[in-house]
Amino acid sequence: MTGHLLSGVEPDPAGDAGHSGAPPRAGFFTDTSVCIGCKACEVACKEWNALPEDGLSLTGMSYDNSQGLGASTWRHVAFIEQSAPVGGGPPTADGRTELPLADADGGTGGGDLRWLMASDVCKHCTHAACLDVCPTGSLFRTEFGTVVVQEDICNGCGYCVPACPYGVIEQHPSDGRAFKCTMCYDRLGAGQEPACAKACPTESIQYGPLDELRERAALRVDQLHAAGVTGARLYGHEPADGVGGDGAFFLLLDEPEVYGLPPDPVVTTRDLPAMWKHAGAAALSLAGGLALSFAVPALKHLAGSTGRKGRR
Repeated sequence: MTGHLLSGVEPDPAGDAGHSGAPPRAGFFTDTSVCIGCKACEVACKEWNALPEDGLSLTGMSYDNSQGLGASTWRHVAFIEQSAPVGGGPPTADGRTELPLADADGGTGGGDLRWLMASDVCKHCTHAACLDVCPTGSLFRTEFGTVVVQEDICNGCGYCVPACPYGVIEQHPSDGRAFKCTMCYDRLGAGQEPACAKACPTESIQYGPLDELRERAALRVDQLHAAGVTGARLYGHEPADGVGGDGAFFLLLDEPEVYGLPPDPVVTTRDLPAMWKHAGAAALSLAGGLALSFAVPALKHLAGSTGRKGRR
């Protein structure tokens, strides 16, 4: 077991958490280029995890009826409507190539809009700030390298909520306990894949050993680039990024901000060692100042007493 790291490259998160002989790290690769917005993943997640229905909150701005991740929505399919040149058009000024919108008859010559659809989920970060700040041990790292909340241990303190750089985890309004995706930890232990990946009809959500998924994702990006989709890029796959790489990463067709994702996420506990060092130095300085403030009057009093004795 290695020393616990708060940032940087971490090749074995499960081993870092104390799991010896752990299986290869598991993860999700979500290929948004083949997502059709069916929301089968959302339904499967709710059914398997017995999550309450909360999908009747249309904003009037989108066909998306669940709006975002939350305590009772662990998978969320975003619908993003964009203008696009008819037939796909040439690359835009920033190097992107727009995908054409299919007509009702299957052609691509009559549309001027496109949909970007993406199934979002907890990223199961290599360096999970939610886990690091949890005071009760409710959040823990599994032998698969995933991050899980034990709801019966959560005390509702809410420290994990602002710690997440993605804004994924949320407290349930009824009792304040935190909830998020577990990557179907109970299914993984039984040798099954997560419910969302099992239900996805287009294999937009792929589950497996993380290293294999990264290789598969790189090949998929090359394939899309060769087909002229130059805007395709991976997000959350890089072990040297601000969170040490995500256990759930994505193939996007536009900038991360378009999908509501931070462009350069950084684990919020990264600077804790330096902060504690500075806090310790400040405490020592304060203690020294207090000691000096008491010592100086005492020395003056002693010096005055000695002077009076000398005059006698």
